Amino acid sequence: MKEKLICGIDDSGRGPVIGPMVLAGVLCKESDIEKLKLAKVKDSKVLTRQKRTQLQKKIQEIAQKYYVVIIEPPEIDDLIAKGTNLNQIEAIQAAKIINFLNPDLTIIDCPSPNKKAWKNSVFELLQKKSEVIAEHKADRDFPIVSAASILAKCKRDEEIDNIKERVKEDFGSGYPHDTKTIDFLKKYSKKYPELFRKSWQTYKDHTSEKQQKSLGEYRE
Repeated sequence: MKEKLICGIDDSGRGPVIGPMVLAGVLCKESDIEKLKLAKVKDSKVLTRQKRTQLQKKIQEIAQKYYVVIIEPPEIDDLIAKGTNLNQIEAIQAAKIINFLNPDLTIIDCPSPNKKAWKNSVFELLQKKSEVIAEHKADRDFPIVSAASILAKCKRDEEIDNIKERVKEDFGSGYPHDTKTIDFLKKYSKKYPELFRKSWQTYKDHTSEKQQKSLGEYRE
């Protein structure tokens, strides 16, 4: 009997005003979930960057396959301008990951308060119907989703490092609560427009473009 293949999916970078949102999917044999537990994978938010990097290598060795999707700010803005909200963007990308990895079961860290409706929006986009579980705190409760959260966060960190190297400026985390981020936004919104999510209220509040009427509203 063929062993069940299980996929975990999680995101990194939903809320920042700078840089991409990243989704990662990790596919493992059901029997290999125990290896993830033994490696002590956890929600990426409770791990140091050094530990995440170490675990990333172990996860990639254990996984049958993995898939990382990067959604850049212009694409996010374009979709929001067309009426697609952030939860719907995640559903589209989660379905893309499932279609690529072709698991028997997928567990996703659900970004929406309405787990059932959001799960159904993912399910409707699947090329091959398979079981989907969408849960809050899945990155904490399911090792396969913890593994995905680590891969997503590692890629997001890598993308932010690349941006900082390019602009030769430390803008902090890229999140609205970060004063370094806001200072960078005020100073460089026109020089590096492609780095910013212009549909974010933070961008509108801190730029002279009062504004961007073609873009939808999104409050972080």
